[in-house]
Amino acid sequence: MHKYKKEIAIGFIPVLLLFLQLYIGLNVIPIFISALVLTALIYIVRSRGNLAAIGNERRSKPRPPAPMSFEEIGGQERAKQELIEALDFLVHVERIAKLGIRPLKGILLTGPPGTGKTLLAKAAAHYTDSSYVAASGSEFVEMYVGVGASRIRDLFKEARQKALKAGKGSAVIFIDEIDVIGGKRDGGQHREYDQTLNQLLTEMDGIHTDESPRILLIGATNRKEMLDTALLRPGRFDRHIAVDLPDKKGRRHILDIHARNKPLAEDADLNRIAAESFGFSGAQLESVMNEAAIYAMRDDEEEIALRHMSMAIDKVMMGERTDREATKEERDRVALHELGHAITAEVVRPGSVSQVALSPRGQALGYVRHNPQQDRYLYTRPFLEKQIMIALGGAAAEELFYGDRSTGSRGDFDQVLSIVRSMAESGLTELGIIDERMMTPDKWAQINSSILDELMSRVKRLLAERRQVFTSALDVLVREETLSGDSFRELLAANEALPVQEAAQDII
Repeated sequence: MHKYKKEIAIGFIPVLLLFLQLYIGLNVIPIFISALVLTALIYIVRSRGNLAAIGNERRSKPRPPAPMSFEEIGGQERAKQELIEALDFLVHVERIAKLGIRPLKGILLTGPPGTGKTLLAKAAAHYTDSSYVAASGSEFVEMYVGVGASRIRDLFKEARQKALKAGKGSAVIFIDEIDVIGGKRDGGQHREYDQTLNQLLTEMDGIHTDESPRILLIGATNRKEMLDTALLRPGRFDRHIAVDLPDKKGRRHILDIHARNKPLAEDADLNRIAAESFGFSGAQLESVMNEAAIYAMRDDEEEIALRHMSMAIDKVMMGERTDREATKEERDRVALHELGHAITAEVVRPGSVSQVALSPRGQALGYVRHNPQQDRYLYTRPFLEKQIMIALGGAAAEELFYGDRSTGSRGDFDQVLSIVRSMAESGLTELGIIDERMMTPDKWAQINSSILDELMSRVKRLLAERRQVFTSALDVLVREETLSGDSFRELLAANEALPVQEAAQDII
């Protein structure tokens, strides 16, 4: 009889309402409407719960990542070594137990975008023979309070179940952009963010050394300063590993990895490409090789030549070539502007120019690509002054030939002001060691004027002495649209022997 209770209740309710309406005289219409609204709300809530369950089920079944080893990751030798040392706590369990070492609970990877943090996390799972579960910080934040905390619990539960099902003794959880949920708590109204972070902190505290399977949390961010101190302390993220931009040797290693499945021509010098791609991340270098292959396909060639790689570097740096139609006056002005940069660069830093181009890319109508002789991480005042002179060379050339400047120097001036600010904050100006809070707008204007006016005068004198180089190189650059570094240096050397009187003509 009890199995028919639901049907009896459903049949009894309308009979009761009819009795109240006919024999007692009670108006049951409001009650009926309220019942309908309540039923609809219950249905909606249950439907949302079912959809959320379906979404969690789908999310809990990600596609298994392709196996990744540390040998397949280039340019991060120091970061890989630090990570391997930390992961050995999961690999050599018996050894660390004898020494009484507590296994690490979390590893934080910090560094610019595209440096390989996600690849390192996948390689960590492969190295430790662990189950791997990945998520992004944005997956835990929604408008409904409690959803983020619930998903954190589900993530750790999923990692344990996945490891048990696969018969593995450990699991690696990777959370990309962890600053989304791990940001500093400021006591504001972001209760959902706080609850999600609190749940993450609780789960990390619950990872005991005797728990099986063991769970290692790897977080990645490019904004470490945004993270809450409770998340950064030892016992949660025990290791902080910096994943920086690769140096020249690292860039060559990355290029070798991405060139394995690509046919290269005899002139494809990867050492030269590694030198010309200073400041590139691993993702950008992968894009360089991919774009070079696309250029080779466009030219209907079966091998990737050096010029294809050179064009790929330009595209990754500045974007694809545009089809802007400039007037002859604009093209001449842009050509002189870029030659000003190139001449100044070759005089103050010989051999640094890799290419002078008149073709528009992105927002630039022309550009000079520099080839640093070696990677630098510390800068002296003379070096920075030379950098400022190179940036001012374009505007100085325009003043030399036209008597005025154009808006094309705006980006150069932004770069120059940034360098001056860096010099001042590093104590490399006549102001000595300063606190940025001491600097007023008037003081900044004064220091900018004192440095830039003197350097602009030096650049103008330097270019005026080499005026003939502009005349010789202008026709070639306008006609060919591109000058290689070697071709430009030949033009510069051929005109260095000209008499000074011929080069010092009156300014047009």
